[in-house]
Amino acid sequence: MSYNTVGKRNLRKVIEQKAYENPHKTFMFFEKDDNINTAYSYQQFDQMVNKTANALLQLGIQKGDKVNLHLTNCPEFLFLWFASAKIGAVMMPTNPLSPPDELAYPVAHSESSITLTQPDLLENVQAIRPECPSLKELVLVRSDDGPEDVLLFNELVGAQSNELKGTDINPSDEAAIMYTSGTTSLPKGVLVTHANYVFLGEVLSKNMRMGPDDRNLITLPLFHANAQYYSFMPSLMVGGSAALMPRFSASRFMKQSIRYNCTTTSLFAAPIRMILAQPRDPSDRLNSLRLVIFAQNVTEAQLDDWEGRFGEHLMQIYGMTETMGQPLTNPLDYTRDNMTIGFPTLPYECKVVDQVGNEVPEGQPGELLVKGIPGWSIMKGYFKDAEATNKSLKENWLWTGDIVSVNKDGYFKFVDRGKDMIKRAGENIAAGEVEAVIKEHPAVADAAVIGIPDEMRDESIKAFVILKEGEFPGEQAIIEYCAKRLSKFRVPEFVEFRNDFPRTSVGKIQKHLLRHEELDSLGSN
Repeated sequence: MSYNTVGKRNLRKVIEQKAYENPHKTFMFFEKDDNINTAYSYQQFDQMVNKTANALLQLGIQKGDKVNLHLTNCPEFLFLWFASAKIGAVMMPTNPLSPPDELAYPVAHSESSITLTQPDLLENVQAIRPECPSLKELVLVRSDDGPEDVLLFNELVGAQSNELKGTDINPSDEAAIMYTSGTTSLPKGVLVTHANYVFLGEVLSKNMRMGPDDRNLITLPLFHANAQYYSFMPSLMVGGSAALMPRFSASRFMKQSIRYNCTTTSLFAAPIRMILAQPRDPSDRLNSLRLVIFAQNVTEAQLDDWEGRFGEHLMQIYGMTETMGQPLTNPLDYTRDNMTIGFPTLPYECKVVDQVGNEVPEGQPGELLVKGIPGWSIMKGYFKDAEATNKSLKENWLWTGDIVSVNKDGYFKFVDRGKDMIKRAGENIAAGEVEAVIKEHPAVADAAVIGIPDEMRDESIKAFVILKEGEFPGEQAIIEYCAKRLSKFRVPEFVEFRNDFPRTSVGKIQKHLLRHEELDSLGSN
């Protein structure tokens, strides 16, 4: 038998080992609101997990059952995640912002037998019950009162024991189903094993050089892979600590990092831009952050602005729900180029290929492939979707669908999502490259570019633009700006100004909704 980084560990063994070694050390702060927080030691956290696990067992939840968490950031989310893991159940978190039409699919498809939610989200959960035949129980968290047909978490957990009987859990057992954001079609359920969680926590903590004294500021939503993979698990694996915020707040972000003496955090480009839009405060330089990992491109001007205001600790990385860890990241101990997504990280292999799998020359865009072990270093597969699994996983290579290139120094550069490539008169155009130019315009705050139907050239290019406050350039000014900096076939023909874009919970622009709007508009003309 061969072994790897994970060994025989599972999530239960990890949390119980940390609680045994560091019983009284503060593991987590939760900020209920400004300046009011609750702290949990490792021992207190583990005991709450055990009580929660016993409550789930009392409700009949067994190994392999799916447990839907429809919650905003709160300690109970973490208790339920690890309680499910300890008894061999499978956590299935959903976006708390989902309306009933979006929520019904993952709950029904995953065959979740229980949903745990909170008072302000209960109405949407109740609305989907007729469409979810497997859903037997609803449990209300963070409330002492509720409808007769809903159970109360506090009552269920309050009388439970701190001790928990053993359960046989193999590292390859499934611990979660993480549904993708569904920006182009129905979301797919990424199967995450205990080994996946242990692996990514072990590897990421080493990539970030985390230790017991590090504290991670968690502001991104816990239902999303980023907060679980890149923030919580690395902190747990090294016996560090976390400061969990109920939601992201651009105006409070740096103050929170200072208040809790945080040393690491994770962000996306959209939150970075929101933070930079806040008024300057000299006290922001008092932060203790040594590393801020981020995904999705920001401009060089934004990088400079961040470093000037907050310190030089940004590090762009690449990862997706399916890759578990970060197969690409800028190095800690070598030249950091945050306009790229860096180098391959241990133990991943990466390559760039054309549509039939042949490697492309240096500098030429192609699809990123990541090599790993399914169920250990990359996803196990997609839940109840063998066709999608076989399409994405081939001979231990994960076909990401993302377009990248490699420069002469070996740095990988993100070009675009494969689905966002625009086909125009035989040319493949990366929407991201056009967006990057538009974002450099001094009047532009953000931009999104899509292809729209064109009878002569397959697709035309349309740019949606959000302007900075007080700026009013015309559409033609944006087009002319692009014309001076892009090849003629990459210049947008159409520009539409907007106040905001439809976005996912972590700020990704939902271009499929913009495309649907355009198609609906064309259909009505």
